[in-house]
Amino acid sequence: MDRTDERYGAYVSILEEELIAAMGCTEPIAIALAAARARELLGVEPARVQVAASGSIIKNAKSVVVPHTGGLKNIEAAAAAGIVAGEAARGLEVIADVSPADVEKVVAYLEGTPIAVERADSGLDFDIVVQVFAGDGAEGAAAAAEGAVARPGAADAGAPARRALVRIADFHTNIVREERDGEVLRDAAPASEGGEAEGMTDRGVLSMAGIWDFAMTVDLDDVRGLLERQVACNAAVADEGLAGDWGANIGSVMLGAYGDDVKVRACACAAAASDARMSGCELPVVINSGSGNQGITVSVPLIVYARELGSSDEQLYRALVLSNLVAIHQKTGIGRLSAFCGAVCAGAAAGAGIAYLDGGGYKEACHAVVNALSIVAGMVCDGAKPSCAGKIAFSVNAGILGYVMYRDGQQFYGGDGIVKKGVENTIDSIARLGRDGMRATNDEIIRIMLGS
Repeated sequence: MDRTDERYGAYVSILEEELIAAMGCTEPIAIALAAARARELLGVEPARVQVAASGSIIKNAKSVVVPHTGGLKNIEAAAAAGIVAGEAARGLEVIADVSPADVEKVVAYLEGTPIAVERADSGLDFDIVVQVFAGDGAEGAAAAAEGAVARPGAADAGAPARRALVRIADFHTNIVREERDGEVLRDAAPASEGGEAEGMTDRGVLSMAGIWDFAMTVDLDDVRGLLERQVACNAAVADEGLAGDWGANIGSVMLGAYGDDVKVRACACAAAASDARMSGCELPVVINSGSGNQGITVSVPLIVYARELGSSDEQLYRALVLSNLVAIHQKTGIGRLSAFCGAVCAGAAAGAGIAYLDGGGYKEACHAVVNALSIVAGMVCDGAKPSCAGKIAFSVNAGILGYVMYRDGQQFYGGDGIVKKGVENTIDSIARLGRDGMRATNDEIIRIMLGS
């Protein structure tokens, strides 16, 4: 595929849109982003906060540590961090630059400010609405005085507002509504409600054949910066995960129990990176499909294999292009959030990238994906938490096994369960399962997690 092919620019744009850096688990960080922007619109530190979030957001935000909060978890902590120390202009790195003094302020604000959380009833899988309110009387006067030193990016230089609202829908940085004292400043229908995602490239252009062609022929200078950052960030988190005491230490457990074979190491390093990220590690991760865990899964195993095989930088980068886009292609049909564990798609994609690094071609990559999906397609997402590391380890292992099976003359065939003849048909089966078939499963998981 060359630059004259209309798909070429679209594929580059998709990578630019998806491979972005994020600090912490992306769902609580999206809450922090909405809260930071709402605080800017209000012009003062809010005296009261209301957060309405869809069940899938609550599921992914309730059990992970929010970076720069002194080890705090849950939606309230994320909102407080965004309000007190966030910079909305930095997107998913909204709370990346927080001082120790700011951490103390976050804790104090959380202890002294009412923050109400409720489940949104919009019907969207991805929906966050943050409303912030200035105080009344003496409290309001104090808020007004504090507004004189409002954070950069505050909406207006005049008197502080009394109420502000920010809504993020469909994906983590997609602000679709802003209000200030009842005045609507921004109103865009979420794509899931019949609108279009502003500025986002149509993922319908993706196909396994097109992805392979692009990965093998892309001028790497067009994507080098994205991939260099992914390698640097995600490898650093994996190293920290193995060196420190994070979560359930799945990576260290695996290496201690199963040895240092490259297949074990690929799974262990990806798991270690997830354990660190889920437990509040303050290092950025380059994400994929809106998920840091998926960004880790599509990249860290390939980095491990490239080092073992002595692959060139070019080979690693082409493998990463392949793995990243295959994961995005699978997730396009499922959606950002569902009961279908995203690590499954990312692990299958990693299998395709490893197949290329090991000398395989297009058929090997396709069969790695199909075989892997058929092995672990039943894995559910019950929120972001330390056990994600174990799920990532097994998904990467499935990706590797899926490739090795085909290399050694074995495969699953169309008609075996949800496997269909042809990789695109199998990917469509997985999309139907994750998007439609598991909707009731997702609701039940959320009810279980919320104790209802």
